[in-house]
Amino acid sequence: MSFEPQHIRAETTHARRGSIRHAFTHAVDYVLIDPEAGTGPTLFRRNRPGLSAVHDRHHGGAPKKGRGRAWAVEVFGAAGLEDAQILLLTQPAILGRVFNPVSFWLAMRGGDLIAVIAEVTNTFGDRHSYLCHLPGFAPITPEDEISARKLLHVSPFQDVAGRYRFRFRIEPDSIAIRIAHEDGEEGVIATLTGPREPLTNAAILRMSIARPFGAARTWMLIHWHALRLKLKGAAFRPRPEPPKQEVSRCSS
Repeated sequence: MSFEPQHIRAETTHARRGSIRHAFTHAVDYVLIDPEAGTGPTLFRRNRPGLSAVHDRHHGGAPKKGRGRAWAVEVFGAAGLEDAQILLLTQPAILGRVFNPVSFWLAMRGGDLIAVIAEVTNTFGDRHSYLCHLPGFAPITPEDEISARKLLHVSPFQDVAGRYRFRFRIEPDSIAIRIAHEDGEEGVIATLTGPREPLTNAAILRMSIARPFGAARTWMLIHWHALRLKLKGAAFRPRPEPPKQEVSRCSS
C-alpha cells in the first residue's frame, strides 16, 4: 500500500502529579512515514544527510545502532503479528541533529491500528521499548487503555516504579496519544496531539525556521524543566542501570 510521508504539527503536554506539580505545553514536529518507501519532498531524506531526515540507525534497537523497520518486523513477528503495514511516527533530524524522547512504530491493518511499539529514549542514551496490543491484535480504539510496567529511567525526579497507561487515537486526519505514568500519588501525564498533513518542502522550511535547533531544542527544554523542578524542591534520583531486556509487553 502506497503511503506518502506526513507532517504532524503537534503539541506535547506534560503535567506532573503528586507533591510537586509542574506542567508545560510545547509545539513539536513529527513525521509519519512508511520506512520502506523512498518517496518524499526534496528537502526530506531517508538515511542520507539533509535539511530534514529520518535514519534507520536512530530507530529499532540501541540508539545509533538501530536496524529500522527490520527490527520492528521482528518484534511484531515474535509477538505473533505478521502482514501488517508498519509506519514510524518520530521527530525528524534537522541538519543532522536528532533526539526523540519517544517514537512510535504503528502496525496498521485495513486502516485500523492493531499494535504499537513505543520506543522510549532517555537523555543518558538508554532505550527501552513497550509493545502495546490487545488480545488477538484486535483494533485499538481511543477507548482502549493498554498498561505496562515502567522499566526505564526517564526523569531524575521520578522513580522507576509504577505503570504506564497508553491510549491511542490514530484517525485519518489527526493523531492523539496519551501516556499516563502512575506511581501511587506521583506520576506524569503526557500527550501528543496534532493534525496529519502532507509533508511538503514548505512544511519542512516552516519547521526549520520556527524550531531551527530541532533536537537540540528538545534537549534544552528537557534540561530547562529539570532545573525548574529542582528549584521547586524535587528530589534527585541517580540513574539506575537500564533494563537488560530490549522490549517488554503491555497488557490491556
